[in-house]
Amino acid sequence: MEILGISYIEWFGYLASFFVLLSFLMRNITTLRYVNTLGCMFFVIYGVLLNSWPIIITNAAIILVNIYYLFVNWKKSGSQT
Repeated sequence: MEILGISYIEWFGYLASFFVLLSFLMRNITTLRYVNTLGCMFFVIYGVLLNSWPIIITNAAIILVNIYYLFVNWKKSGSQT
């Protein structure tokens, strides 16, 4: 299946790239991590569709790092109240 002559698999790659790029434009680190995680999730889907383990592993690891730091920031902000 194609949209505008681009396969749906490539669209996942473009969507993932868009969200990762968008995340670097964020000033708030929490927002950056959420948007980056979304982009990485799309990259994991893209990697699965391509059966590309390097894409899957790298982006899954980045998701885990983002979740870790989101949790640390959440715990830190919760203890300050």
